[in-house]
Amino acid sequence: MPTTHAAAKAQRKGVKQHARNVTEKAGIAKILKQARKALDAKKVDEAAKQGRVAIKAIDKAVAHGIIKKNTAGRLKSRLAKRINAANKAK
Repeated sequence: MPTTHAAAKAQRKGVKQHARNVTEKAGIAKILKQARKALDAKKVDEAAKQGRVAIKAIDKAVAHGIIKKNTAGRLKSRLAKRINAANKAK
């Protein structure tokens, strides 16, 4: 139990921020999953479109401090590598 008023407010803020972060991360995971499904189904054009949406969402999450910069780079790199490989195989 927080002792001071400021500590109680910090605790309330933390709960709200955690909920926001979890929601945002789940949204990114959903977008990435859609892009991967499109790649698995050999829908390269749709996967490229979903990839652009995913990269935008990842960049926004980094700007808001939800995920770290290196994590974002790794996610974007892996996705781009799969999309480019699918384009070459097309």
